[in-house]
Amino acid sequence: MSVPIASLPFGQRPRERLLAVGPAALSDSELLALLLGQGRRGESALELAAELLAEYGGIPGLAAARPEELFRRAGVGVAKAAAIIAAFQLGSRARAEPEAAPRLESAVDVVRIARPLFDGARVERILVLVCDTQNRLRQKVFVAEGAVDQVAVPIREILNTVLRHDGRGFALVHNHPSGTATPSLDDRRTTTLLIEAARTVGLRFLDHVVLAGEQWSRATPTTLGRE
Repeated sequence: MSVPIASLPFGQRPRERLLAVGPAALSDSELLALLLGQGRRGESALELAAELLAEYGGIPGLAAARPEELFRRAGVGVAKAAAIIAAFQLGSRARAEPEAAPRLESAVDVVRIARPLFDGARVERILVLVCDTQNRLRQKVFVAEGAVDQVAVPIREILNTVLRHDGRGFALVHNHPSGTATPSLDDRRTTTLLIEAARTVGLRFLDHVVLAGEQWSRATPTTLGRE
């Protein structure tokens, strides 16, 4: 007769065992049972997990199972199948070699990273590219969105965004949905204010790029150096 997990002695329940002795001490069935959450009528999550592993020949076979195979099985369903697939995908991503962070060494690098994020944008948006001390990209964060032709630049929020992500430098990108990449007078004024504000808090301002479809231009003074 099936024994529900909740009826097991406290020290034998998978969740409590994981918290007490760590995940490495749990069997494949116990780990899978935690993902399943519950079994089906007359069968505990542990029993259902053991059946799945036996049916697919262990963890490698289960990892290769198609979502539709899993959710059609009695006792699994869509939600549990999705949880299993998601867990294996997360494990795969965790094992993957991390990509080297790109460096922002010129406006061309800024455009290459930012342009895909503005595809299809019909209103003006402001993107901050947060970098470390070597100008390596740490984070891409949109900080504002506005009307078709203009959006207020939140200088304080831009600086706070960089500091929140432990950045040491940053580049600013915004789009002109009107179709011209020529920086406006306000764009250039904003750039000057950002340069001064960044210096005040010890951050390096790298560049300010304006995008308009395939066109782009810099709203940054040509005299601005990269220290």
